[in-house]
Amino acid sequence: MANNFMYYTPTKVVFGKGTETQVGELIREQKCKKVLIHYGGQSAKKSGLLDRIENTLKEAGIDYVSLGGVVPNPHLSLVYEGIDLCKKEGVDFILAVGGGSVIDSAKAIGYGVATPGDVWDLFEHVKQAEACLPLGVVLTIAATGSEMSNSAVITKEEGGVKRAYDDDLSRPKFAVMNPELTMSLPDYQTACGCTDILMHTMERYFTNGGNMEITDVVAEGLMRTVMKYSLVLCENPKDYEARAEIMWAGSLSHNGLTGCGNDGGDFASHMLEHEIGGMFDVAHGAGLAAIWGSWARYVYKDCLHRFVRFAKMVMDVQPEGKTDEQVALEGIEAMERYFHSIKMPISMKELGVSPTDEQMKELAHKCMLATGGGKGSAKFLKEEDMYAIYKMAL
Repeated sequence: MANNFMYYTPTKVVFGKGTETQVGELIREQKCKKVLIHYGGQSAKKSGLLDRIENTLKEAGIDYVSLGGVVPNPHLSLVYEGIDLCKKEGVDFILAVGGGSVIDSAKAIGYGVATPGDVWDLFEHVKQAEACLPLGVVLTIAATGSEMSNSAVITKEEGGVKRAYDDDLSRPKFAVMNPELTMSLPDYQTACGCTDILMHTMERYFTNGGNMEITDVVAEGLMRTVMKYSLVLCENPKDYEARAEIMWAGSLSHNGLTGCGNDGGDFASHMLEHEIGGMFDVAHGAGLAAIWGSWARYVYKDCLHRFVRFAKMVMDVQPEGKTDEQVALEGIEAMERYFHSIKMPISMKELGVSPTDEQMKELAHKCMLATGGGKGSAKFLKEEDMYAIYKMAL
């Protein structure tokens, strides 16, 4: 049965070749006075992208300041630096130039400028945001879907704590999406991005709380498309059509579309990975691939109908002469073979981390605290379940 839902996607998307030259006009439409350009490492500079964006701002007569240095699993310390810079310079709009880490950092800065107190309190869920500076995005990595979502994930370096905060206040005003900007990515980053896109879709797909056929069909088509074109990119990283398909899929996977009518999604795999990322600073997509198979095998019996459908509709498992349980397990195995085909890990050992038993207990405890006691729709996971999945994933 379909659940009631609200679908809210206010982000204006400008998609295609050369679209970054429209940034100045897009920001001028926002009637702002001063912009913070927020970005990651040197690639945005070396590629000439930052120069092109700065030129569009100058042509539009828009003043700006810049702050780089965002890293994967973006740090709270840089968020604080950005908040101070924005307040000092009178910034009233943030332009994130990068992928999910840059966008999430920009959202956190926006919250911190517009909401009194410590922004980390939002991510610890002890208070709600009152406002957020408006922001726009020039996307350079197809992965998190943060360019159209209400989500942000920040890591507090002290203690290695990684936390998410969701609020529609931070949904970007616009997202400029030129697939050409993703062509220079290392193959590993591309594969991590494709994994995250798939996982955002699967988190909403494996649920016990009701579904809609149209939503299922959209989600299944999205997953098949990402898997198809990720393999194309393994052979030809410069394939524009493949880049375009995956970039748009990334936005659709996490803007709420593939969750319409269900119970809001499972998201236990994401929460399990957040703790791995916080402790070991691994790439998010790779961490998700490493944990997913163990999660799936732990929960599939409690959500058998969805795993059977996934196996048949997404992984092309033929059900003749097999039990539902056999079909479900074949689907899980097929997904793990796909992860290997794009050189993603399917265990923590392959991920390159070997947590001790004490560390796994710590991971499970932190995950329990972060989820307020437990998480999951396919199967509700408590602390002991989380620990068991971490052990399985070794």
